[in-house]
Amino acid sequence: GADAVYMGGSRFGARAYAENPDETGMLEAINYVHLHGRQLYMTVNTLVKEDEMDDLYDYLLPYYQAGLDAVIVQDMGVFSYIREHFPDLPVHASTQMTITGPEGAALMTRMGAVRIVTARELSLEEIRRIYQETGVEIESFVHGALCYCYSGQCLFSSLIGGRSGNRGRCAQTCRLPFDVLRRLDENNPNENKKQKKENGVLNPGDSKYVLSLKDLCTLDILPDILEAGVYSLKIEGRMKSPRYTAGVVRLYRKYVDLYLKNGRKGYRVDPKDRKELLDLFDRGGQTLGYYTEHNGRDM
Repeated sequence: GADAVYMGGSRFGARAYAENPDETGMLEAINYVHLHGRQLYMTVNTLVKEDEMDDLYDYLLPYYQAGLDAVIVQDMGVFSYIREHFPDLPVHASTQMTITGPEGAALMTRMGAVRIVTARELSLEEIRRIYQETGVEIESFVHGALCYCYSGQCLFSSLIGGRSGNRGRCAQTCRLPFDVLRRLDENNPNENKKQKKENGVLNPGDSKYVLSLKDLCTLDILPDILEAGVYSLKIEGRMKSPRYTAGVVRLYRKYVDLYLKNGRKGYRVDPKDRKELLDLFDRGGQTLGYYTEHNGRDM
């Protein structure tokens, strides 16, 4: 039921360690998607070094000639390069451009972006304001992994292991267990002795995954998302099994169609479908993310 698929090629994508297709595989994917009347968006969404820019043209040319429907871009240099060398190739501004308001959205549309993938930290009210003031096509994440760092622009993996998430090599360090340590009181030696005796750990037992957020699931608020002006629903599926990706897409297709047919008053989520989403993949529960509140209490 997907209208479009986004995927990465052999270079410049945010999943460098995935089994990404080579040029032949990507061209086959473009042809297959078009055969079924759908679209394919290619991720060129990492930060690119100066000495790599010259490789972009030869990399993109065969996909452009095959009718690639759009590219998703984070790097402003890449954005400008594509606008100059492939002026009629649609460009989507990646969530990692961290567009958080109508001013940023308007700037990107003036520069030639046809779609804005909003920062994941936005509320529905903020998304509504972007749409009302710019009228731009808005794409927002509705299901999948949430990154602990702001809009996925994480330096944690790079600092600890030399694998930069902004270069597509994130080691998902935030998914590891950590001890949260109590800060020592320099003015209270007795308290310091007590804390050292207790090892100063604030999260003993099974509460070690303090940076690992629950996965986003928005079935319950789909009407609110659609009425806020979101044009395209983005489901994270990279490095997930075909079973997971197909299952999630099928359920969201079902409920989008339900809303379009019956409206808000006829919209109800079957508990069995909610359970099926958890059965497909469960990282300790699900959350509405930042759409309804910013303090993250339910995360």
